[in-house]
This record gives sequence, C-alpha cells and structure tokens, in this order.
Amino acid sequence: MSSPHTESGERLTEEDRRSLLALARRAIEHGVREKKPWRPPEETTLSLLQTRACFVSLHKRGQLRGCIGQVTARLPLYQAVAEAAYSASREDPRFPPVDAEELAQIDIEISVLSPFTPIKLEDVQLGRHGLLVTRDRARGLFLPQVPELYGWDRRQYLDELCRKAHLEPEAWKHGASLQAFTADVFGETA
Repeated sequence: MSSPHTESGERLTEEDRRSLLALARRAIEHGVREKKPWRPPEETTLSLLQTRACFVSLHKRGQLRGCIGQVTARLPLYQAVAEAAYSASREDPRFPPVDAEELAQIDIEISVLSPFTPIKLEDVQLGRHGLLVTRDRARGLFLPQVPELYGWDRRQYLDELCRKAHLEPEAWKHGASLQAFTADVFGETA
C-alpha cells in the first residue's frame, strides 16, 4: 500500500492511511448521492489533525478519472482529503462527475505532500520529486509518480510540467522557478 515516493513530514501509520481512504470513499459516495460536499466528523488523531497539502486521484480500470488537491496546506489533513475527494469526483473539469454506477469501479489514491522547497535542475530525481513550476501567474504541478507512470525522462518531465502550466515547454530554462516536494502515496490498490 505504501510507495517509494514517501519522505518528509509526519509519517502516516497504516491505520491513518486506512482512515483517510475510508473518509475519501465516504466523501465521494456522499457527493454522488447528495451532489454536495460531505463534512466529516472531527478527527482526534494528531497526525490527521496536522495542516497538510494533499491530492486525491481517482482511477477507473487503471485510467485517471479525476485528480484534485491543494498546493497550499490550509486545512487539517482529514478535512483536506474529504474536500479533495469530493472535488476529484465532481469538479475536475477534464471529466464528467462520477455517477452511482461507477462507484464500485473507482480506485482512490491519496498523496500527502511534504513542504515545497526550491530545487536545482540537477537535483531533480524521477519518482522521488514532485514539482511545481511557476512564472508570473502561471503554475503547474505534477505528483512524484507522474513521470514514472508515463515513462518520461527528466527533460520530458520538465517540458510537460511547463505545458501543464500553459508555458512554453522549455520555460524551466528561461526564468520559471521550480520547487520540489515528496509525497506519502497510498491507495486502495497495492
């Protein structure tokens, strides 16, 4: 259930991970039924009360079905996961909202992010570092698992990241700033 993309920040226990996955599942199911966000009951576990940034990715038969998260840590982790899960299932502009017939086919993956730090190009490690590129108001983010998923080398990773930010592919060479992060990545499937 754990992945090699883990580093930095408070490590989550297997129990924490199971709790977050169950919470995400409940938020998605509630969103499908009620068409509005679910407010989870207040959590008491210290690690789930930490203010952390996270992303929730949904997959259907191995294909991306939604992915939403927060770059800035602004909510306790349990609330951030519930919000991201709802949004990934209902508000990702790339996909129609998840419907009731799909629920059993949806697999949930959660990425809990470490703090962001500036990084030099030569220090970027594929499969370890997620990246955020920024120039003026444009920004784009890829989770650490993305370049491995698509088989990208470092240059492809950086070029695709710039494209995602609506920048020219080599903006990383021309004034765009890069920040790296790691993630504790876990999901319903091993």
